[in-house]
Amino acid sequence: MTAYPSWTPAPRPGIIPLQPLSFGIILGRSFAALRQNPKVLLGFALVVQTLAVLVTTAGVVAVGFATFGRLASLRPGTDEFETVLAGSIAISGVTALVLSLAAGALGVIVQGIVVSEVAQAVVAEKHTLSTLWSRVKPVAWRLIGYTALVSLIVAVVLGILATGIVLLALSAAPLAIALTILLVLSAIPLSLWLSTKLLLVTSAIVLERATILGAIGRSWRLTRGRFWPTLGIVVVISLTFSVLAQVVSIPFSFVTMGLTAVITPTGDPEPGEIIALLAGSLLAQAFVTLIQTIAVIVQSTAGALVYVDCRMRREGLDLDLSSYVDRRDAGQSDLPDPYRQHVGRDLAVRWQQPVAQPGGYGAPPAYPAPGGYASPVPSGDGSPAPGEPTPTAPGPDAPASEGTAPTRPAATEWTAPGSDRA
Repeated sequence: MTAYPSWTPAPRPGIIPLQPLSFGIILGRSFAALRQNPKVLLGFALVVQTLAVLVTTAGVVAVGFATFGRLASLRPGTDEFETVLAGSIAISGVTALVLSLAAGALGVIVQGIVVSEVAQAVVAEKHTLSTLWSRVKPVAWRLIGYTALVSLIVAVVLGILATGIVLLALSAAPLAIALTILLVLSAIPLSLWLSTKLLLVTSAIVLERATILGAIGRSWRLTRGRFWPTLGIVVVISLTFSVLAQVVSIPFSFVTMGLTAVITPTGDPEPGEIIALLAGSLLAQAFVTLIQTIAVIVQSTAGALVYVDCRMRREGLDLDLSSYVDRRDAGQSDLPDPYRQHVGRDLAVRWQQPVAQPGGYGAPPAYPAPGGYASPVPSGDGSPAPGEPTPTAPGPDAPASEGTAPTRPAATEWTAPGSDRA
């Protein structure tokens, strides 16, 4: 029997084509990827963000009531009052900082889940939250450590600068103000540059199992040569959601202010009126939280797609992904993770090397010049025929003629045929 090849269906398309991506594809797919697995992405992220906001707000308010409430029993202006006030401010500030770091740790876990989901969606796979968490769990503490490291560095730098400005303001206030303005203006491009160069750290930690310092180095190298497209994506997404958050929050702010003036014209609200104002504020905060959650998902998706694009361009990741998809669709199982293969392979230099060209064939010999036509016989008066070229001598290798050809009779010597028989 003759074996016929079995039919294989076409590979399932992922969220992006398996080739280097353009700016528009990365930006568009960053917003469209949310539809790939909304139950996992939006649901999980929304629960985590809401929990982080509630815990942070409740913790700060509770500590504030507990610490500042002691001031009601003290006389203002006394040393004891000033001591309790300073301690209350310090405790509230430390509490807010710790809770903010905890919220940031939860946020970076959300980013890790999103990166893992996008990486699987690239090869047209869809996983549950438990499967995605099993991929992120081994590196969760690295993600938290990276967030803590960045927060610590920022806090130390800001503390040093703030201390220097305060000391300078005691002796030269105008100079301190000018220096503050200069530092603020310089911090804007610096923060954009650092956020762009470190955009791929989360993706490197989750997909490559890299260490914190190794992931920082990987992100720094992968964005080399792709800085401006990456910066453009970061700026466009950030501006989009900043404007959207303002558009949503400003109307609620005006409505809350108007209701406050209408409900409490004398400044002495009733309990029901206070509840109504709190409900309006919570509704506005709910919309802002939803927008912030979607922003985290879109920004994390963009970071993952930029990571995939940079590795396609520098390391040929598209070859590994295509091979993985082909073998998976052919029925093979227990395939290696394509994102952990050939990490650090540099194909850009090899692609830029010129390929040696084979030597060409020599030029063919030229054809000899064609010889001229034979000269016509001169006319009867001995002059050459008009319009004919001057006869040339034969070449050196032409055979010698045996005799002179008989000349043609002139026109005056012509006789009729048969006259010689008379």
